[in-house]
Amino acid sequence: MRPHAARTSGASLAALLATLLGALLVLAAAASPAEAAGYRYWSFWRGADGGGWAYQQQGPAVAVPQDGAVDGWRFAVSPDGGQDAAKPRTAGSFADICAGTPAQEGQKRVAVVLDFGTAGDTGVSSSAEVPEPRTACAAVTPRATSAEVLAAVAPPLRYDTNGLLCAIAGYPKAGCADQVGAAGAARPDAPKAGSGGPDIGPIAGGALVAVLAGGAVWQARRRRHP
Repeated sequence: MRPHAARTSGASLAALLATLLGALLVLAAAASPAEAAGYRYWSFWRGADGGGWAYQQQGPAVAVPQDGAVDGWRFAVSPDGGQDAAKPRTAGSFADICAGTPAQEGQKRVAVVLDFGTAGDTGVSSSAEVPEPRTACAAVTPRATSAEVLAAVAPPLRYDTNGLLCAIAGYPKAGCADQVGAAGAARPDAPKAGSGGPDIGPIAGGALVAVLAGGAVWQARRRRHP
């Protein structure tokens, strides 16, 4: 093979490898999920300074709000806990919510904000089926937890066998932290990520390795037979 022909073939092989690599990367990107699955559940918040909301790190059965605190709840499709969950859309003001509940000796007052969400993020067919947001002021014992506060102002509550809060004031009527896919359809028994189908990432990686190996073999043969 003439030197010029060898250089031309080498350039062609390099261009082919670059094209294949680009195609494989596009394929791998297209196989990635466009939207991570979330869960439809009640997220728990505490009133922050300035009227905003801070994610409550403790569960309601453990958290013990102080006198004058504000507990917030929002039902929506959200990630599995954390600050990225959907917040109540209304800021909670203890002074406004508990203005009509006088302080009593031996009790604390805790304001509660309940946001039942919208038809879009709660999976019902009509917004008329979603209760209106509401507030309440609970007068409870000083050691009462947020779960006891909630039970005092928004019964009935529904829990699953693991103690997860599923419904407040009877809403929703069924389900408990159901997994929801990108299309918004409930998938309580959805498989975990990585199951139920081929993983394009390893396939693309294997194909790339095969292409590179083939190129290396071709280069080795060219060196032995200039």
